[in-house]
Amino acid sequence: MPVKNRFAELHDDITAWRRDLHENPEILFETHRTSGIVAEKLRAFGCDEVVEGIGRTGVIGVIKGKSTASGKVVGLRADMDALPINEQTGLDYASKTPDAMHACGHDGHTAMLLGAAQYLAETRNFDGTVVVIFQPAEEGGGGGREMCEDGMMDRWGIQEVYGMHNWPGMPTGSFGIRPGAFFAATDQFDITFEGRGGHAAKPHETIDTTVMAAQAVLALQTIAARNADPVEQIVVSVTAFETSSKAFNVIPQRVQMKGTVRTMSAEVRSLAEKRINEICNGIAATFGGKADVTYHRGYPVMVNHDEQTEFAADVARSISGDCREAPLVMGGEDFAFMLEERPGAYILVGNGDTAAVHHPEYNFNDEAIPAGCSWWAGIVEQRMPAA
Repeated sequence: MPVKNRFAELHDDITAWRRDLHENPEILFETHRTSGIVAEKLRAFGCDEVVEGIGRTGVIGVIKGKSTASGKVVGLRADMDALPINEQTGLDYASKTPDAMHACGHDGHTAMLLGAAQYLAETRNFDGTVVVIFQPAEEGGGGGREMCEDGMMDRWGIQEVYGMHNWPGMPTGSFGIRPGAFFAATDQFDITFEGRGGHAAKPHETIDTTVMAAQAVLALQTIAARNADPVEQIVVSVTAFETSSKAFNVIPQRVQMKGTVRTMSAEVRSLAEKRINEICNGIAATFGGKADVTYHRGYPVMVNHDEQTEFAADVARSISGDCREAPLVMGGEDFAFMLEERPGAYILVGNGDTAAVHHPEYNFNDEAIPAGCSWWAGIVEQRMPAA
C-alpha cells in the first residue's frame, strides 16, 4: 500500500487546515477553537459519533466500518496544543497569538488525523470500529492522562491505540520506530536550601546557602556517574538557580533550584528520586543548613508494545518501503498514559531538514501529510481488513 491517491487529492485541503491551526495556536487545555474546528469537521465527515469535553477539551470521533463483525476497535491519537514560544519563522501564516506557537508540529498531527478521518468515513473499507482521539495538553499538561481518567478506553471499548509524531532530521515521509521503552519519564524537582544570611565580608557568621547549592549542582551529577548502572539512560539537569538576595555583598538566606530528571526505567527513576533527597539533605546537614526537596513525577516512560510495534512498522514499510529503528528519546510524551492502558505503538514520521521541534523557527513540513495520513488509514485497514 503506497501513499493513497485520495490523500494527494486532499493535500491542499489538509494543508489549509494545518496552516489555519498554525496561525491560531492554543496552549495546554485552552484548545477551545481547535477542539471546536475538529468536532465540526468530524461531524461534516459523517462520523457516527462525535463527543467533546473528554479530558476537558479533548474530542472523540467514532467511525464504523462497512461491517463491525470482527468486534475490533482501534484508537488513533493526535495532540492539538501549542507551546508558549514566540514564533520567528516569518511565515505568511505565522502565529497571530503572542507567546504561543505550534513549535512541535501538533498542528500537523491534528490535520493529518482529520484527513485520515475524512478518508475512513468516506470509504469505511474495514471490519470494525475506529476511534479518532484529539488530545489537548500534551506539552506538560497531561491531557492524555485526563482523557484516560475520563474513561475513554472503556467507554468506547478501545482495544489498541496508535500515535505519531513528526521528526526533523529524518527524510520527509519516512518512518522510524522502536519496541519497548522509547520516550523517557519526565520528572521535575524543586530544592530549597535554607541557611543563615549575612554580610559577605563576615562569612563565618553565616550558613552559606550558595555554597550548599553549588555543591549540590555538582553532586547531583554523581547519580548518573556513580549510582546508576552505566548501561542505563538517565539525565539529571539543574536548570534554575535563584538566591533570595541579588546584592553583591550579601550571603543569601535562601537558594532555590529547579531541574529535571529523565529516565528509561521505573527502577532508575526511583533511584534518582531517592538520591536527590539524600544528596541535598546530606549537603545541607554538612554545612549546618536545611534542605527541602520536592520531587514531582511527570509523564511515565512511554513503552511501545512489541506486537503492535512490528505491525506499525509493517504498515510504514508498505507506504515508504522502509521503517528505520528510531533512537531512544530522552524527551517525554504523554501518549505513555494511553500505552499503559492499552497495547499499541508510537511512530515517527520524517519532517525533513527543518529546525528542531521546540525552536522558534520550526515549522511542520506539509509534504509529510500524505505519508502520515496513509499510515493512520493503513493501521485501520490492515488491522481490521474488510471481509
